[in-house]
Amino acid sequence: MEYMTLNNGIQCPAVGIGTFMLSPADAENSVRESLKMGYRLIDTANAYVNERAVGRGMKESGAAREEIFLSTKLWPSEYENPNAVDETLERLGVDYVDLLYIHQPAGNWLAGYRQLEKAYKEGKAKSIGISNFEGKYIEELETKWEIVPQFIQVEAHPYFTQKELRKTLDKYGIRLMSWYPLGHGDRRLIEEPVFAELGRKYDKTPAQVILRWHTQMAFAVIPGSRNVDHIRENLNILDFSLTEEEMAAIAKLDKGERYYHRTDEQLRQFAGWRPTFEKA
Repeated sequence: MEYMTLNNGIQCPAVGIGTFMLSPADAENSVRESLKMGYRLIDTANAYVNERAVGRGMKESGAAREEIFLSTKLWPSEYENPNAVDETLERLGVDYVDLLYIHQPAGNWLAGYRQLEKAYKEGKAKSIGISNFEGKYIEELETKWEIVPQFIQVEAHPYFTQKELRKTLDKYGIRLMSWYPLGHGDRRLIEEPVFAELGRKYDKTPAQVILRWHTQMAFAVIPGSRNVDHIRENLNILDFSLTEEEMAAIAKLDKGERYYHRTDEQLRQFAGWRPTFEKA
């Protein structure tokens, strides 16, 4: 595994498994099997409604808790719930998380960020982050944070490399964790000739080449899958390195093209929706 050092000195694995859109049964299985393979970064969220399953998968894997970098996110409905962090820890079956995000800039998101800062000070979160905070939202947060976040989780892939956002991140040493790392499975991206060519050179699939690009961009990457073979393939990217020339060739694909377009109306809906959490 390769690790990155965060702006608070903590080490985070470069490659992890995401559990977005996984049912509790699939999340439990994927987490258990991925940890047995050598993964050490697990990402979930209140909104995924599989935190209990993630906790079960961690325990079943036999991996020591201190070896696992566990990431989760508070949903907007929980930002003003004074027990939100403790309830999240209880669902996961842990005393702390390694990374705690606020998930969306919806509702009273500043109250949510204050929850993160409090959890950080109390040792319930070893690092904190923001998810989907781009443009005006991160600009406003910059003027209000007491503790600089360690991570931001946003859409990023070779068609959309977050150039503008990275200027702010570089200022503070904030790391980027990519979602939709394969362009939401877009065949146009995966079938770009450069990835086929590099795949032949390194005996890798185009998807593996793209995931390696992420880690060499210094992005943490968390592809999700319920397929054990795909999970294994996604980890098998650390035995080769793209050259500067190859990274430059991939950089030419950047179109500033994203797949997820969030609206203000969606943000209002997010603030009013509460997950139906999995029962103990």
